[in-house]
Amino acid sequence: MPAPKVKPKGRATKDKWKSKNWYNVMSPEMFNRQKVAETLTDEPENLIGRVAEVTVQDINGDFSKMHIKLQFKVNDVRGTEAHTYFIGHDMSSDYVRRMTRRRKSKIDMVVDTKTRDDYLIRLKPLAISGNRVRASQQSAIRHIMNTTLTEFCSTKPLDEIVKAIISGQLAKIAANACKPIHPLQRVEIQKSEILKAGFIPELPPEAEGGEPLPTAAPTEEAASEESEVLDESEEITPETETQ
Repeated sequence: MPAPKVKPKGRATKDKWKSKNWYNVMSPEMFNRQKVAETLTDEPENLIGRVAEVTVQDINGDFSKMHIKLQFKVNDVRGTEAHTYFIGHDMSSDYVRRMTRRRKSKIDMVVDTKTRDDYLIRLKPLAISGNRVRASQQSAIRHIMNTTLTEFCSTKPLDEIVKAIISGQLAKIAANACKPIHPLQRVEIQKSEILKAGFIPELPPEAEGGEPLPTAAPTEEAASEESEVLDESEEITPETETQ
């Protein structure tokens, strides 16, 4: 009588989740290096280059600033903390849509300028008038806003410019400069992008838990990516994210 056949054992499966660890995503120094998100990964090196998008409300609890979204890119991992630097901001589409209603003129533009600490930053201001504005007036407003924003940024370091954008100070300066041409109902810096990094500060050796990874900081080419589109797997949000 032939011996019964023995079924071969299936290949053991490895639980990928058990090999992953949680890491705290920390804001840049201009936002006091506080925890803004969490993310999972099996290798700390994989965190380098990831982007976290958080609102200003997540940073300081100000509900009135929940429409302002900040983007931070990871450039250093120490212990269980992923440290980041600022790469730009944006405003929610719903907020912009509410500002631009019928029978109002929308004046937008792009301003590329250098900061005092040698960052190349792109600003996208948006001006809304209470009534129709002639084409010649729109052209004059764009010229004044370009001059005003360029002069302001050339005398300020990046961290002061970002704070002026978030607080609305920079938009107010631009609106006041345009008053002689036409009074504007609303001015916002709708979006900003860092096109070229001037100096990305490194953490001190004793900072936040252990030695840094040997991975180098992002190259100039990586820091100058314009309008970067990220896959969901590469983006970190304030809610817990899995990879």
